Amino acid sequence: MSLPLLLSVPHAGLTVPLEAEPWCVLTEREIAEDGDEGAAEIYDLESAVAAFQTTDVARAIVDLNRAEDDRRGDGVVKTHTCWNVPVYRAPLSEAAIEQLLDRYHRPYHRRLAELAAEGYARLAIDCHTMAAKGPPVGPDSGQERPWICLGYGEGTCPTSWIEALRDCFVERIGPRVTINEPFSGGYITRHHAADMPWLQLEMSRAPFLSNAEKKEMVRAVLTRLVERIGEG
Repeated sequence: MSLPLLLSVPHAGLTVPLEAEPWCVLTEREIAEDGDEGAAEIYDLESAVAAFQTTDVARAIVDLNRAEDDRRGDGVVKTHTCWNVPVYRAPLSEAAIEQLLDRYHRPYHRRLAELAAEGYARLAIDCHTMAAKGPPVGPDSGQERPWICLGYGEGTCPTSWIEALRDCFVERIGPRVTINEPFSGGYITRHHAADMPWLQLEMSRAPFLSNAEKKEMVRAVLTRLVERIGEG
């Protein structure tokens, strides 16, 4: 029986869409470094949960965890990666940006809303990996990060649920688990909380476990979380 969870994995992709390819100057390594390295393996849990959504599109091209009107350098269609590396040889036109949003950003969010409406999941989790130290574009540049950061903004899910998830991780890896520090949840968590409870899960790319071990930990922790929510 699958866990009554919806998992979103928006930053595991490495593909530069055809619409952006002629202008993109990033190397494969720079594309990977801007995304959530390891996320495709760690969160490969589609068969274990009620609903699952991901994408092949690289975060450096279309960031699904940004609002459509976020036009910062590290916004929805970026000019620079989180390491402050230019993405394009020349600025994209507004028409090109609109095309990227229409083909990749909007369908992803429509699908999340559809999955929530199906009613099979009690909790949605936006799943990420993060650099072990904060990159130049970030709230904690150069600082060591926790192994796990859980975010729920100002109440995108019940506090007891996110505290239960924190406790489940602490039981597995010790105290390096935070809530809302350095991330309190992005656009996906906050926007879709109108449909159902959401939280954001960020796992450090520090090698405290292999990716395979991180995946098994996530599976075990989510299983225990569902048990605790049911007990409550």
